[in-house]
Amino acid sequence: MSGMWYECKVKYRKTDETGNQKVTTEPYLVDALSYTEAESRINEEMKAYISEEFKITNIKVANYAEIHPFENADRWFKSKISLLAYDEESGKERKTNMYVLLQANDVKEAFDNTVQVMKGTMGDYTIPAISESPIMDVFPYFSGEEDELEQMEKFNALKASKLENTVEVEDTMEFDAEVVSENY
Repeated sequence: MSGMWYECKVKYRKTDETGNQKVTTEPYLVDALSYTEAESRINEEMKAYISEEFKITNIKVANYAEIHPFENADRWFKSKISLLAYDEESGKERKTNMYVLLQANDVKEAFDNTVQVMKGTMGDYTIPAISESPIMDVFPYFSGEEDELEQMEKFNALKASKLENTVEVEDTMEFDAEVVSENY
């Protein structure tokens, strides 16, 4: 992967659950070397998903340091990670922010996945923010060489995996009747 990610907004006509068609614009992420390549790649990728006409309305450089797909997750989350470093010259602590895009089903899982991604980090860090990203899908670049084929298949399998069994958690919290009646 090149490490340069481009966010491409694609406008097209989408059919919703009720059968109505509406025009929608959705952001996608592509790994490319230039704006031109990003445009070419998003056109190629979208042709596989959208049979009708579509339009690329915007392409911009995305500020993600890393992209991490996770199994059984269907949404993308943006984690802000503040790396802490001590500046010996000034004697002050410096923060450097980086953003990581990762898959999860909710914010708590996104936090856990961020901690897992940062597990091997030598320095101190904090996670000041996690938010759901509007990114619909991520298309990494693979050259097609044999050694990258396995990497591409693994990335796509992780990205495409869905949560199979959802376990319903029973709420066993009890509240004092007086407190509940005071609040309502």
